[in-house]
Amino acid sequence: MRYVVGYTPNERGSDAVALALAMARAQSVRLDLVYVLDSGALLGARNPGAGPVSAQERAVAMAQRQGLSLVPDDVSVEFHVRNAPSFAAGLIDAARGAGMIVVGAANNGPLLRHTVGSVANALLHASPVPVALAPAGYRPRGAVSRLTLAVGQREGADAAIDTALDFAVRRGLPLRLVSLVELDARGDSGEVVNAAHIHANTVLTEASLRLPQGHNVTVEVAHGRSIEECIDDLEWDDREILIVGSSRLAEKSKLFIGSTAHKVLRALPVPMVVIPRDYQRPGTATVA
Repeated sequence: MRYVVGYTPNERGSDAVALALAMARAQSVRLDLVYVLDSGALLGARNPGAGPVSAQERAVAMAQRQGLSLVPDDVSVEFHVRNAPSFAAGLIDAARGAGMIVVGAANNGPLLRHTVGSVANALLHASPVPVALAPAGYRPRGAVSRLTLAVGQREGADAAIDTALDFAVRRGLPLRLVSLVELDARGDSGEVVNAAHIHANTVLTEASLRLPQGHNVTVEVAHGRSIEECIDDLEWDDREILIVGSSRLAEKSKLFIGSTAHKVLRALPVPMVVIPRDYQRPGTATVA
């Protein structure tokens, strides 16, 4: 398994590497740090005696040196340079056969909050593999400690459920299922909360049947006047990750993040992983 990490020599790149390391430490994963150059500025191999090193070559060398210095010796890593019309296009091209694309928040965002810049936005509407988003300043104290799956209040999102179960089993991590209920956007609040509990517990029962005996899985329903209040109502560990499914508007095997997920991102203090519709992990006939 390999993860493609969108790397730039700044805080956004460091956030992405920190998240990739937190996930890689839980299993055998190779990190591909990918530095993307505009396709109009091709960087070719140099010939001996070809003259002074260009500013672009110096920038690439600096990015490689700084990026690799962030990865400890016990994690397999490679540095790659890609020429592409955009950063997102370069990452998607590099992610063929990969298990995930990992990127950081846009620069100058609030600490431990997500600011979706042009790169993340493009990935969230086009990537064929899961996309992991690190909040600004993300520096966990170790490997991922818990997975939280947003189960929603409707049937579906099978790819996200399958992926969360697969991650939890392979990494031996506890799994928390959460349903977020935005009361102001619905009718009778009591009925809405009760329906959310029923659906979440249905997913819990199904998940329990697919997890090893004794595997820790729990369920919570958070409600408030807004999605942001729901997020604030939940307790978050700084080493956990939230998994959400792609919008039902997404094309098959593609991402398309919906309005609720965007609201979650604005308030979420931990990383989010978005799963494409009908996604299957490389090398498996089924995800589970």
